[in-house]
Amino acid sequence: MRKIFVCAVIVLMCPFVVFASEPIVISEQGSFTAGGSTLVHPGEFVFSDLWSQAGQTAYGDNAYVFYQVPVNAHKLPLVFLHGGGQSKKTWETTPDGREGFQNIFLRRGFSVYLVDQPRRGEAGFTLAEGDKPGPMYYDRTMFTLFRLGRWPEYYPDTQFPKDSASLENFYRQGTPNTGALDFDVAAEAVAAVLERTDPAILVTHSQGGGVGWLTALKTDKIRAIVAYEPGGSPRLFPEGEVPEAVSTSFGMIEGTPIALEEFRKFTKFPIVIFYGDHIAKEPTDNYGSDQWRGELVLGRKFAELVNKYGGDCTVIHLPEIGIKGNTHFMFSDLNNIEIADLLSKWLHEKGLDE
Repeated sequence: MRKIFVCAVIVLMCPFVVFASEPIVISEQGSFTAGGSTLVHPGEFVFSDLWSQAGQTAYGDNAYVFYQVPVNAHKLPLVFLHGGGQSKKTWETTPDGREGFQNIFLRRGFSVYLVDQPRRGEAGFTLAEGDKPGPMYYDRTMFTLFRLGRWPEYYPDTQFPKDSASLENFYRQGTPNTGALDFDVAAEAVAAVLERTDPAILVTHSQGGGVGWLTALKTDKIRAIVAYEPGGSPRLFPEGEVPEAVSTSFGMIEGTPIALEEFRKFTKFPIVIFYGDHIAKEPTDNYGSDQWRGELVLGRKFAELVNKYGGDCTVIHLPEIGIKGNTHFMFSDLNNIEIADLLSKWLHEKGLDE
């Protein structure tokens, strides 16, 4: 198999990382689509009317995956799923040009699979009706919601780079939905990805967390879930044990009931959930901080119930272990090597890096 050498720069040192002077050696890389469905337009196709939709088939609602396999890879790959308004770019180079989790974990011997969920990024074809994407006027919203600061001021200890070029790169990495956001459609596609990878560790972020929980109900290929600030619906709990909804300035943060038999699937593999800094402790009109106050409350409740039924779910709130200033995008913050070290340590403790 042909080997591919990839060189990149790492400016921080840690016990899990090969130093920057050494190349990443890739034994295999490629891309594929997974899942999806089709729609046939009514009528009969006539060759002389080439551009008519009659009798033609639309393909869409699949996932797109780019993957790389390093030499001497660990047994289990990492499958990375982005959050809302994002694509697989989330896991690539950081807004200020440092290595993201894609390269960091290749250096640590993991195969990496970067997923674009259906109706997003390179999986843009949709079978849902919807408006075409247009301009999105959300830069102040993103700054606030993802806890870089309170516009226009950064939090003094923020781990996000404060130069204007990095902020603009962050804004430009977003991508719109080409059709309505559908968690079930996305979860079906991610489950199909896992059928291709076979057993794997699923790493999710934000809205991808909700997709990840649903994916675990649709496949037995998950060996662990790593969730970075899972948010949005669905937040799954056993019927009769859904915690009280949390009222925030962002809106109600509430759970979704599922059958206990389904919920028990979360006890079959270890789970770790990470939360960053500047999450409110009390209600506030800062809806970025306040939303994640509610999400953290329900995240802890989810972990309690998983563990109650014999599972292994850990919640790590970074400020509580002395790591300050992290945003919603902690894996691309200035200290992302430190964040990666936490994940490497957890994977090692759970025997997932063999």
